[in-house]
Amino acid sequence: MIKEITVSGNIKLDQFLKWAGIVATGGQSKVIIQSGKVKVNDSTETKRGCKLSHGDIVEVEGIGKFKVIFKQQL
Repeated sequence: MIKEITVSGNIKLDQFLKWAGIVATGGQSKVIIQSGKVKVNDSTETKRGCKLSHGDIVEVEGIGKFKVIFKQQL
């Protein structure tokens, strides 16, 4: 099952992991990303500054899959 996470706009991978509650700190984001345990759209991503787009699927090994949803601006 994929959990949808709504964000207000442009977000980087490390920020997304914190926003989604997967990690508590930026340092933890860095470690988990650089260890190769994070995939974006089925490709392993090791750059924590990777910019995510609406609809991207972020998978964290042993935790689950998360879909990036941009909050619509009115």
